[in-house]
Amino acid sequence: MLDLDALKKELNPQQYAAVTTTEGPILIIAGAGSGKTRVITFRIAHMLDKGIPQSQILALTFTNKAAREMESRVKELTGKKLQNLTVSTFHAFGVKILRQEITALGWRENFTIYDESDKIALIKESGRELKMSPDALDCYKIAILFSDIKTGRKDWKVDTDMYRELYQSYQEGLKLYNAVDFDDLIVLPIKIFKERPDILQKYRDRYKYLMVDEFQDTSHQQYEMMHLLADQNVAVVGDDDQSIYSWRGADYQNIVNFEKDFKNVKEIRLEQNYRSTETILEAANGVISHNTNRKEKKLWSQKTVGNKPIEIFMPQNETDEADFIAESIQGICAEEKIKYDDFGVLTRSNTQFKQIEEALMAANIPYVTSGGSSFYERKEIKDILSYLRVIANHDDDVNLLRILNTPRRGIGRAALEVLNEYATSQKKSLWETIKSLQAQGTNSTEEQDEFELSADVPTQNKDNRLSPKILGALAEFTSLIESNSSMIGGKDLAKKVKALVEEINYWDFLILENPKSEKAARFKYLNIEYLIQGIDTWEKDPDNDGKTSLYDYLNRITINNLDNDDEGDKGKVNLMTIHASKGLEFPVVFIAGAEEGLIPHARAIEEDEKNVEEERRLFYVAITRARDKLFISSCSKRKKMTAVVDSQPSRFLDEIPARLVEYHEPQKAVDDQKALEILANMKKMFAVPPEN
Repeated sequence: MLDLDALKKELNPQQYAAVTTTEGPILIIAGAGSGKTRVITFRIAHMLDKGIPQSQILALTFTNKAAREMESRVKELTGKKLQNLTVSTFHAFGVKILRQEITALGWRENFTIYDESDKIALIKESGRELKMSPDALDCYKIAILFSDIKTGRKDWKVDTDMYRELYQSYQEGLKLYNAVDFDDLIVLPIKIFKERPDILQKYRDRYKYLMVDEFQDTSHQQYEMMHLLADQNVAVVGDDDQSIYSWRGADYQNIVNFEKDFKNVKEIRLEQNYRSTETILEAANGVISHNTNRKEKKLWSQKTVGNKPIEIFMPQNETDEADFIAESIQGICAEEKIKYDDFGVLTRSNTQFKQIEEALMAANIPYVTSGGSSFYERKEIKDILSYLRVIANHDDDVNLLRILNTPRRGIGRAALEVLNEYATSQKKSLWETIKSLQAQGTNSTEEQDEFELSADVPTQNKDNRLSPKILGALAEFTSLIESNSSMIGGKDLAKKVKALVEEINYWDFLILENPKSEKAARFKYLNIEYLIQGIDTWEKDPDNDGKTSLYDYLNRITINNLDNDDEGDKGKVNLMTIHASKGLEFPVVFIAGAEEGLIPHARAIEEDEKNVEEERRLFYVAITRARDKLFISSCSKRKKMTAVVDSQPSRFLDEIPARLVEYHEPQKAVDDQKALEILANMKKMFAVPPEN
C-alpha cells in the first residue's frame, strides 16, 4: 500500500494534491518536465489502495509507448498484475469498443483497420468505379479532405463538392470490405454511443473513473468521446503551452470546454520542473510569455548545477551549420564522456535533415531519424506479404481481400459484395466460399452462361450472379495460391517469393498504377527486391537453428512490427523534427534553423497570423527538451529550391532574455590584401637572421 505520509515526502504539495484528489472533476495543468507521468501513476495506485476496483479505471493517452510506460509504473508501484486495469491510447480504446459493438452499425466483428496506403488504394478503386480519370485524382489530398470531413474539421464547400460522390463510394467500400479507417476508430464509437444509449450506459457503468493525459492534444472527437463516457470523476492532465497539433485536429480550447462542461472543477498547477536548468526554464518562460491566449504559469527549477548559458551560433549556411553540429557533438563526447543518445538535434521540418545527416555520416557519428513509414508498411511490401499470409493461412479474410484483385483480375466490387454476403450467410471464410462456388460451378452445365447463387442466400443485390469470367478469375487465383504451397516448407523461401512476384506480373501492375512515373514504379519494385534479399539473409543466418519456414518468417516480422518504438536505436544521436520530440528529453539539445520562414514557418503565417502563437509553442517545446545544455543555430543564408537566399534570425530569439544568451558570430572571410599582409608579417617573424 501507498503510505500517505511517505507520499508527502516524495511529492511536492501540488503533486500530492493531484494524487490524492480522486473524486469530482479535476484539471491538472502540468508544465514541461513537472512530473505529470509520476502524478498520474501515483494517482492510479492511490485509487487502487482506496479500494476502487481496477476495472472501473480508464486512463487514456496518445502513444502506445506512453500507455505502456504508465501501466508498467503502476504495476511496479502496486506489485499487482492489474489485468483489469485499462490504460490505452484513444484509438486503441476505440478499437476495443468496436470489437465488441461494431455489429450495431452493420459491420462484422472481424473488421480490418485500413492504413493510409489502404485508404488511398480504396479511393483509387472508388474513383474507377465512378469512371473518374485516375490522372485527375490527387489521392493524397483527397484522403486528407475525407479525414477532415469525417472528423468535422471541415464542411463540404463549392471547391470540394465535386468529391461528395467519391466520398460516399469510399464509405460504402469500407463497409463492403468490412473495414474501417483510422478516423473511424473515434468517429464510430461516438456514433454507437449516440445511437445506442444502452451501449453507452454499459460503458459508463463500467468506467467510473477517467483520466486523460496530454489533454491539450485532444481533438473535438476525442473530447466528445471522453465527455460521453465521463460522469463526474474525471481528471485531465495537460499544458496549453505545449499544444502543437492543431493541424491534426487538436484543440487546446478543450481545456476551456472542460471547465464549462463539468461543474466545480478543481484546478491544480504543476510548475516545478525536474528536468532542465534554471537558465533553460527562464529562456522558455521568456519566449512563451509573449503568447496571449494561455493560462498564466511560470516554470521554475532548483537545478542550478551546470547552469550554462544558451549558446546561439550564426553559421554562414546550412553546410556550416551541419558541420558545427557534428563537430560540437564530437567535442562534447570527448570532453564530457557522454553518449551519442544523449544528444537531440531538432528541426522544424524534415527537409532540414539532409545536410545534417551528411555531416554526421562524414564524422562517423551514428544517428537515427524520426518520421517516415516502416518498410513493412509500404503498400508494395504489404501486397507481397499478404500473398505469403494467404498461402500460409487460406482463411485469412483480411489479407485475401487485399490481394484478390491485386494485380487486377477483373474481380470488381459487385463480385466481392456477392462473395461477402454469401460468406456471411453460410458462416464461412471467403476462401471456403470461393472453393464452394467453384465446386458448385463444376457441377453446372457447360451451356450455363453465368453462375447463380442458391435461392436461400439472402442478398441485397438485384444481380446475385457470378459470370464465367469472374469464376475463371477466382479459379486462377486459388490455383495460384495452392501451387505455391511449397513455400510453407523450410527451403529456398527467397527464391520462391521471387518466382511468385514474377508469376503475378507485379512489375506490370506497378507500371499501370504509376502511369506518370516509371521511376516511382522502379523504386517500389526495388523495395520488393530488398524484401527478398532480407528473406535470403534471414534464411542463411545460422542463429535460426533451421527454423526458416514460411510460418517462422511471418511470425518474425509480425512480432518485430507490433511495436513501432525502435529500441534498437540506443547509442545514436537523435535527429528529429520538433513535433516528434514532444515528450522526450536530452542532456544536450541543438535547435537547427532558428530562422524566419522556418520557425515561425512561412506557410503557417501565410495561412493565418494567429498561427504565430502555435509556432511559438513549438519553439517552447524545443527549448524544454534540453536538460543541461542548449545550442541554437541560425544561418545567414540558406538554399531554397535552386537559389541561395539571405536568412533572418527567428523573432523568437529576441524573446529569450539577453542575459541568458551567449552569441557566436560567424568567422569573417579575410580579404586578399589583408591575407598578404599577414603572410608578410609571418615571414618576418620566422625569418632566419643573417650571419655576422
